[in-house]
Amino acid sequence: MAAPSGRTAQGDRKHPVDETLPPFKMFTSGLQHVAAMYAGVVAPPMIVGPACGLSPTETAFLMGASLFTAGIATLLQTLGFWKIGAKLPFVNGVSFAGVTPMVAIGTAQDPGDALPVIFGAVIVAGVLGFLLAPYFSKLVRFFPPVVTGTVITLIGVSLLPVAFNWSQGGDARAHDYGSLTNIGMAALTFVVVLVLRRVLRGFLQQISILLGLVAGTLIAIPVGITDFGAITEADLVGFPAPFHFGAPQFDIAAIISMCIVMLVCMTESTADMLALGKIVGRPADERTIEGGLRADTLGTALSPLFNGFANSAFAQNIGLVAMTKVRSRFVVATGGLILIVLGLCPVAASVISLVPLPVLGGAGIVLFGSVAASGIQTLATAAMDKGENALIVAASVGIGLIPIAAPRFYHDFPKDMLVVLDSGISIGCLVAIVLNLAFNHLGKRRGDPPLGVVPQQPERGAAGQEAAPAH
Repeated sequence: MAAPSGRTAQGDRKHPVDETLPPFKMFTSGLQHVAAMYAGVVAPPMIVGPACGLSPTETAFLMGASLFTAGIATLLQTLGFWKIGAKLPFVNGVSFAGVTPMVAIGTAQDPGDALPVIFGAVIVAGVLGFLLAPYFSKLVRFFPPVVTGTVITLIGVSLLPVAFNWSQGGDARAHDYGSLTNIGMAALTFVVVLVLRRVLRGFLQQISILLGLVAGTLIAIPVGITDFGAITEADLVGFPAPFHFGAPQFDIAAIISMCIVMLVCMTESTADMLALGKIVGRPADERTIEGGLRADTLGTALSPLFNGFANSAFAQNIGLVAMTKVRSRFVVATGGLILIVLGLCPVAASVISLVPLPVLGGAGIVLFGSVAASGIQTLATAAMDKGENALIVAASVGIGLIPIAAPRFYHDFPKDMLVVLDSGISIGCLVAIVLNLAFNHLGKRRGDPPLGVVPQQPERGAAGQEAAPAH
């Protein structure tokens, strides 16, 4: 008899994904996820707000709303209900893929209409994505290890420039950008995290990233790169009132632009779910991806109600799961609750913001490098010596690295195309899928063995019987 859902083959204990931890471990592990993704959540509203003519106070409100809606989307993804949610340790937050189109939409509108037009387009894009989720999830059969390994590797490599930017200070216009102080703090945090991983054991080793961030922040105080201004100016309580910036407006051009963004987000989330499924030992099947995409898109459709933007998976947290080996989805759900509290309590959110970007960058190098390492590990199962799999990886990684190595490579292309072309993950994923179809599917006879995987022997149970195949 098949093992019950959520339990191991032995049937006597839960899968690590479904395990709960003691309250303190649950909180600190969840807080570690929040610390790792905080900067990624607040960065888009920090860019979009001023582009739409918002004052610093209104931009801060937008940042709080993004934290609040990221928490809701994360709970939908980790806990789920009905057919919604991947029920994996999956963190959701504001997608960076929508920043450029939203800035373009905002600058094309009158200041009073900018955000309502953006929110209307995000709502329509979220609803469209929700309806497409059952069909989009069927693409999972086109993601063998040669594709997923390539995409996971690109996810890690694409995130590394973010860590490098943070390590330099985060703002290229600042006078101390790339200073020895900033890079020194990043290097020190990097070393501290590695040392903690080496000398600590058990739970303390699992939260080494959080401990490294705390240590780096404390060291940064006498160095003078910790800004306490946010705490002194923050309110104790603040609720993101629905439609604070006005009722949504529906503009056709804006809707088309955000629908394209939604498809890009769904492609990236599919790749992220496949990556996370491998890391936690619960491979993401078609049903899991469908539920995950529904959570992404429902969270996106609901976000504008509370003044938030499109939500998608946060790949940096996949690196945290890979590094810490803490696979419980309830840990990430705790992180989602913390995000909601931060969205409702600006002064609490400002405490998290005390972590200087150089400190976050030093830890980020370890996190994002862990994602790339997981991709390389997946490629080891991709039968690289068979057919043209090595060529598929070479071409996909090469194309995927273009936006990273040469950010202005596509500067003469139409702006609508840049939504895909400027994302190394998206364009690399599309190239890998197309080449895998061309080399490993088209023209093959029925019954031919697939070239995308290494043949494996069936697993055997304690009695020596072959395990039932996974469906």
